Amino acid sequence: MNKRRTGVLAAMLWLVATAAGAETPGVTPERILFGQSAALGGPAADLGTEMRRGILAAFAEVNRAGGVGGRRLELRAYDDRYEPEQAIANTLKLINNDGVFALIGAVGTSTSAASEPIARAAGVPFIAPFSGAQFLRDPALSEVVNIRASYFQETETLVERLISELGISRIGVLYQDDTYGRNGLAGVRQALERRGLAMVGAGTYMRNSTAVKTALLGLRQKNPEAIIIIGAYQPSAVFTQWARKLGIKALIGNVSFVGSDALAAALGPAGEGVYITQVVPFPEGDTIPLLAEYRKALTANDARAEPSFGSLEGYIAGRLTASVLARAGDVPTRESFLATLANIGTFDIGGFKLRYGPRDNQGSDQVFLTMIHDGKIISVDRLSQ
Repeated sequence: MNKRRTGVLAAMLWLVATAAGAETPGVTPERILFGQSAALGGPAADLGTEMRRGILAAFAEVNRAGGVGGRRLELRAYDDRYEPEQAIANTLKLINNDGVFALIGAVGTSTSAASEPIARAAGVPFIAPFSGAQFLRDPALSEVVNIRASYFQETETLVERLISELGISRIGVLYQDDTYGRNGLAGVRQALERRGLAMVGAGTYMRNSTAVKTALLGLRQKNPEAIIIIGAYQPSAVFTQWARKLGIKALIGNVSFVGSDALAAALGPAGEGVYITQVVPFPEGDTIPLLAEYRKALTANDARAEPSFGSLEGYIAGRLTASVLARAGDVPTRESFLATLANIGTFDIGGFKLRYGPRDNQGSDQVFLTMIHDGKIISVDRLSQ
């Protein structure tokens, strides 16, 4: 009898241990935990803060409706100040110590380049990085779930419209001297080469700095008709303000990562006529149901929050995540989450369509054009000088 009891107990302990080993980190009967490493402080803080705000708004909306399979969605976020070394430390902490189900809303190309390989090695989904870098769109990266169009697509849009709508061919570039800046630089160069053109000049500055005057003076000597900036809002604002003080008339365009609202606020009157490509629709528009749903969820979670492109992107990321989880099984795993995403393929988030496949992690290909006018961001259909 004792031997039998011992055998039964041993079997039960084995089953418990096996079940515990099979549990997916971050998933309990009550919640699913996500992790974010992003710029929540420092010169790029607006980017991470808005991305986080949008994710939280989406998660709160889902939780008010009962969660996903009765599980509430939670987000644990750490500040990496837009520095790759801190992003690595945060990512390791989120995966190894906090045991998150997935990572969501990383901000930046260099920080994503540092943290994505860690997620890949651990089999952790890497959802909605706030980066249009081409390496994140590698078909082999099945754990990466992009939302936004790429920097190549944004720079292609800028170059094509500068040439076709304004007849501009003398185009220069200011770029951040890191993976992000060089990726955007390559996009501009390729877009020009496809049209038989070359850049008239390029200037650079270091990440998390505003040391742009040398680059500005170098570009001025090349007499560009337009300058495309691949950077963050503070250096872009300093560059643009000095360009206007020096009488440089070149049209100035930025890609979406710059942080539109923060850029407009930093520029003041010098921002008039500065263009910015976007990868999500105008947040205050009404072209698709998503936008009203987003604004309602945003204010429900934070009555003081103002709509922004960054928080809209975060909200879309949160909505997509919940939609995939709802179809990934009664007890979702990382594997079932990624398989569901690839197999279902198309997700309609309030009229904003995202498309995925077994070797397609892109999401959206849409690029929108906006401009700063009277200190505010407005949607535009055509470039003008």
